[in-house]
Amino acid sequence: MGDDTDRAERQVHHQPQVRQGGAEDVIETDVPARLDRLPWSRWHWRIVIGLGTVWILDGLEVTIIGNMAGRLAESGSGIAISTTQVTTVAAALYVAGACSGSLFFGWLTDRLGRKRLFMITLAVYLAATAVTALSWSAWFFFLCRFFTGFGIGGEYAAINSAIDELIPARVRGRIDLIINGSFWIGAAIGAFASIALLNTALFATDIGWRLAFGIGVVLGLVILLVRRHVPESPRWLFTHGRADEAEQVVAEAERIVAEETGRDLPPAEGTMKIRPRGALGFLTIARTVTSQYPKRTVLGLALFIGQAFLYNSVTFGYAVILSTFFDVPEGNTGYYFAVIAVGNFLGPLLLGHLFDSVGRKPMIAGTYIGSGLLLFGTAALFNGGLLNATTMTACWTAVLFLASAGASAAYLTVSEIFPLETRALCIAFFYAVGTAIGGITGPLLFNGLVGSGKVSDTTLAFCIGAALMTLAGLVEAVIGVKAERRSLESLASPLSEVREAETAGT
Repeated sequence: MGDDTDRAERQVHHQPQVRQGGAEDVIETDVPARLDRLPWSRWHWRIVIGLGTVWILDGLEVTIIGNMAGRLAESGSGIAISTTQVTTVAAALYVAGACSGSLFFGWLTDRLGRKRLFMITLAVYLAATAVTALSWSAWFFFLCRFFTGFGIGGEYAAINSAIDELIPARVRGRIDLIINGSFWIGAAIGAFASIALLNTALFATDIGWRLAFGIGVVLGLVILLVRRHVPESPRWLFTHGRADEAEQVVAEAERIVAEETGRDLPPAEGTMKIRPRGALGFLTIARTVTSQYPKRTVLGLALFIGQAFLYNSVTFGYAVILSTFFDVPEGNTGYYFAVIAVGNFLGPLLLGHLFDSVGRKPMIAGTYIGSGLLLFGTAALFNGGLLNATTMTACWTAVLFLASAGASAAYLTVSEIFPLETRALCIAFFYAVGTAIGGITGPLLFNGLVGSGKVSDTTLAFCIGAALMTLAGLVEAVIGVKAERRSLESLASPLSEVREAETAGT
């Protein structure tokens, strides 16, 4: 019994080796290897629940607004606003806020740490959402939508970087995809909630839409309570000279695993030497990304632009399509959207493990190209007048089953193929640029085409989305990175890593 205790203590207590390396200390650490060899445990579940559930809030926000556009524009809603203003101006401002927030908070996340920022960004979201329910005019509603997006955009950068740095390499793909896919759980909740909240027999015209925003606040407060117990990324800590804190986080995880399994952990293989450096500026990061990883930069932009256009225009405008072409009452569009939301979540859930086993390149390329081809087919059937609301929804569910897995993999890709010190800002950059191109121009173009009421114009919108997804899939097939089951450090060395030649010369 005593030998077992000694063995457990030996495996969960390491001390980072520090020696003088020029102006600063050089830290030799095995933290990445120790994190990647951990079996799944309640420690990992704490991370998933505390961080991953925020995508449910994003899905809830986008869906409720899309389904409630008509009700907000009605007389007696308490706010003078038109349907077009909700689906174009408010939607574009939400996306613009998300792009701005991702860049601002992404920059701070790499400088100040993952944990500090994922608490701040959630607080920003909660405050903006709560105040939205009090809107009395269109301009104030627009302002609230911008700052709600500002908080959500910051979440994308802080959360994805933290998750990928804490989850073992062998399951990083499936966990990341499922977490990003949980957006659609929120979308389904929003769709069903909008059905009840739009029912004037239950809620007055000026009350139902305000209560809708309260759902997001309640969920956000629950997540905030759980998130307090999520640790800082040990990888971020040791690159910022806080090796002892990184050691404490990993030792705690190892202790929990040892208690759960009752077995010794396998030895960690491999160490690396780090010389902590100061915060990096935008120019340094931009120069690093574009000069050292030009193909990866093209890859990230292609994946984000394709999925951003598809989702921020075609998909989130689905309620308008149902009402315009199939005469579905505005109060019933939520039923159809809930169905495609389920298809969107099942894609990452059922296909996620293949991104770790079959591999990133074939799965990302396959899901992008496959969804694009299916959407071309859907466009042809729609243009031929062969679809009704039910069969159209079935076609979209098939398209988005594949597209959702691919879109989730876009966030995974840019999170894992760039250096640690640039990770959060890289996520923010690709999200902002891709979303600005596809998520702001897309809805404006899409609403113009659908608003004409012509089948041919809407068919064109479908084909544009299909072409962008297919093109992005082809880019992945040519220059994609085989990142499955590989450590983050092997995919892109930290900028602060000290090479053997450097240590030999100091």
